[in-house]
Amino acid sequence: MKKPLSSHAITLATFALAAFLSLVTARLALTAIEQTTEIDVRRALDESSFGWAEVQANGLQVILTGTAPDEARRFAALSAVARAVDAARLVDSIEIAPSADLTPPRFSAEILRNDSGISIIGLIPTASDRKALIHRLNRMVGAENVADLLETANYPAPQGWNQSLDFAITALARLPRSKVSVDAGRISVTAIANSTDEKTSIEADLTRSVPRGIDLSLEVAAPRPVITPFTLRFLIDDKGARFDACSAETENSAHRILKAAQAAGLEKDDEDCTVGMGVPSPRWAEAAELTIGALAELGQGSVTFADADISLVAAETTEPKSFERVIGELEAALPEVFALNAVLTKPESETPNGPAEFVATLSATGQAQLRGRLSDNNLRQVADSYARASFGSQNVYTATRQVDDLPRDWPARVLAGLEALSKLAEGSVTVKPDTLIVRGISERKNANAEISGLVVDKLGEAESFELDITYRAPPKPKNAAPTPEECQQQLAKIQKGGKITFEPGSAKITGSSRQTMSAIVKILDRCGEIPLEIQGHTDSQGREEMNQQLSQRRADAVLAELRARRVLTSTYKAVGYGITKPIADNGTAEGREANRRIEFRLIHSDADSDEENSADAAPHESGDGSNGQEKASAPDASDKSDAKSEKESEQ
Repeated sequence: MKKPLSSHAITLATFALAAFLSLVTARLALTAIEQTTEIDVRRALDESSFGWAEVQANGLQVILTGTAPDEARRFAALSAVARAVDAARLVDSIEIAPSADLTPPRFSAEILRNDSGISIIGLIPTASDRKALIHRLNRMVGAENVADLLETANYPAPQGWNQSLDFAITALARLPRSKVSVDAGRISVTAIANSTDEKTSIEADLTRSVPRGIDLSLEVAAPRPVITPFTLRFLIDDKGARFDACSAETENSAHRILKAAQAAGLEKDDEDCTVGMGVPSPRWAEAAELTIGALAELGQGSVTFADADISLVAAETTEPKSFERVIGELEAALPEVFALNAVLTKPESETPNGPAEFVATLSATGQAQLRGRLSDNNLRQVADSYARASFGSQNVYTATRQVDDLPRDWPARVLAGLEALSKLAEGSVTVKPDTLIVRGISERKNANAEISGLVVDKLGEAESFELDITYRAPPKPKNAAPTPEECQQQLAKIQKGGKITFEPGSAKITGSSRQTMSAIVKILDRCGEIPLEIQGHTDSQGREEMNQQLSQRRADAVLAELRARRVLTSTYKAVGYGITKPIADNGTAEGREANRRIEFRLIHSDADSDEENSADAAPHESGDGSNGQEKASAPDASDKSDAKSEKESEQ
């Protein structure tokens, strides 16, 4: 017989059942809350376009996960969710996407050079050889005169940066007063030249040597010279009309003066007036026009301006009445500041003891002779000492005599003549009582103007003198660096006697090329930092791509060899051309031998390169194997490698 359950057991069972039912109910309620919460949060995220965020409800907690693009978007997502559920229930597990690399800084440098030295400021890549850069500046002006204010940043150098910086330093060496701004691929140069000729030379050299791909902005100013005295000398004689000296304060003034001279008979189109400062009156051109016109009306003679003093000397053939009329009209027309001294030349009178004159000559070898008449022994000693100081003690021969009755200004005239002679490379000066004649050759372009100003300054504007001076370009100094073009020609000449050769199918320079490389290094050391391209060329055997790679490796090998020999190569680059530029027929062993070569070529501007490439293309199309270039290499027996072996190596 079964025992009935006790009341105590029934009670426990009832409580257990109630607890179970409560737990199930709570669990169902929690699941419903989680689902509702997730739906609400996802709706809030979708409405705010935060599709990258994920949500998971865990009881009353709302866990947010995902990867936010940045911190701002993470905070915006949390704020959007907080509007849907209590912020206390949020668990932030959102990650932030790694930030992209920072944008590299703008690298640039400003270099200022003047009489005090060089200062350089800016931001350059850490990879730039700062020590070598400052060393180059120290070589220009001395280490104590270089102010290094550079900062560095550890970012890769942008394309064109190194070429721009190298060229900027090369340009700075030619510009003692300049500012150079350097950016990647761009250089801006502002400089002051000493003269118009120097300005033209600097602009031509820098424009020609700028590397490809570099944008050059060039502004070179040539300040007007100060002309003292402000001189103009115009003559009309049996040889025609000409200027010995011409000065003007503006280009317009110079044009007016030249136009007046042409109306008076000047035929040379290359005559020019020096534009400078120091004009005594803004009506200078007007006074010059009037005076030149008056001289033309008289027929022959000379007119000399020294600041505001004018001397007009008419030829002895001039009619006195005409002379008086023209001079009277000129005096009335001249601006007030100008003073006119007009002279009608009288015929020379013969003296019983011959002409009173002093002659000094200077030969092409530098030998000077002094002959003729001097007023006393003191003048003889002074003239001899001055000549020895000007031409060298061992180069002067004096054979003068002392006479009486010479003009009182004879000493001044003799010394002025010797000073004029010192400005010639060779020639003579003749001093007479009524004139001074200078003839010869000068290596100074403005010798006529210099000597005219000298005579006027020493003897006065009324002095009659004659100049017959021819300009000759000065010889190049023996130790002067060759021009880039001369360097290329010398490199070509060296390789005609023995070219750079390589082991078959490789970029290893043969030992037999050591002497050739040494000769090339000597040339390049003298040439300095010229824009040079080291070109590698091969014959047509083997695959074209392999030939191009081989030619590049060989050009690189030559560049590396030059660097190893301490040649400054910052303005050099190595380029392999493969088979694209043959100079001979690849159908013969001799032709292939010639085509395997290294050439040194100047780097010109893009425009020059386009013209050169056009010139290269035509002969190549004709099939004659010549590309029309001025070659810096020549075939040599030392590079006669077996064509078959080379072909196998290249392949």
